[in-house]
Amino acid sequence: MNGNPKLYQKLEELCIKFRYDEHPEAPTIEIAKKYWTEIDATHCKNFFFRNHKGDRHYLVVIEHTKNLDIHDLEKRLRQGKLSFASPERLMKYLELTPGSVTPFGLISDSQSHVHVFFDVNLLNSKRVSFHPCINTATLTLDFSDFMKFMENSGNTYEFLKLYDE
Repeated sequence: MNGNPKLYQKLEELCIKFRYDEHPEAPTIEIAKKYWTEIDATHCKNFFFRNHKGDRHYLVVIEHTKNLDIHDLEKRLRQGKLSFASPERLMKYLELTPGSVTPFGLISDSQSHVHVFFDVNLLNSKRVSFHPCINTATLTLDFSDFMKFMENSGNTYEFLKLYDE
């Protein structure tokens, strides 16, 4: 299986079942949608931000059909000015490359440095899907199992309304 071996080990340790779908490289939502036609789940967009000082990093997760307004997001999160974190920061904190951003990258955040903001609408999901730390596969799992993964990650997270309908 493609992706981070530590992730699969952790999922097994937590008794989390998942569906694994391998596909060609899918670094964008537009490309990934081609490979999701047979996957019944809430597919997500994942963004990695840093604050103005560069001492705080945030993962923001929303449904893939929604658009994110960064200025609106700054107001909603109340974390000051945000900008996309560099590929170097993405590698340092989550051991991920651009186009492969996923909450499963938290498996590599041994210091639990990254705080995660989930859109509150994800709470309505039965199943969710994410890349397994590489964009050549998709993992789909029950939302409750994903939350088990999040609880075990040690990272802080919260659910907020991240966009207007």
